[in-house]
Amino acid sequence: MRHAFRLAQRAEGMGEVPVGAVIVKDGVCIAEGWNRPIASHDPSAHAEMLAIREAGKELKNYRLIGTTLYVTLEPCVMCMGAIVHARIDRLVFAAKDPKRGAVCSAINLSESPILNHRVAWRCGVLKDECSEMLKDFFRARR
Repeated sequence: MRHAFRLAQRAEGMGEVPVGAVIVKDGVCIAEGWNRPIASHDPSAHAEMLAIREAGKELKNYRLIGTTLYVTLEPCVMCMGAIVHARIDRLVFAAKDPKRGAVCSAINLSESPILNHRVAWRCGVLKDECSEMLKDFFRARR
């Protein structure tokens, strides 16, 4: 999660919402991403999506079985959909997103009966640091 936090700082330095993501398999980081929708002119360029794309290329498979995704903010609906479709085993996120979080906050896709894969998840790892970075970012923009 500390590596994801540093990636979120990179996003913040680019003027992007500070979110970072790392995918680990067998204890090794195989992919990373940080928010870049503004810089890339791509609304799907969330940290999780970029890390998932990179992991697929690294593993040469669209199924990311046996992986854990670490991300500094609770994934949105789009990212949670990609996490499920990629068959990521485990999700660890720092801060909840009460307005857009799709794991357990605004909507609960982690236990939706319409999805055919269940992702084990945990929240709160580095919660204070990640929450504070997000609050500071939005406070400065207002």
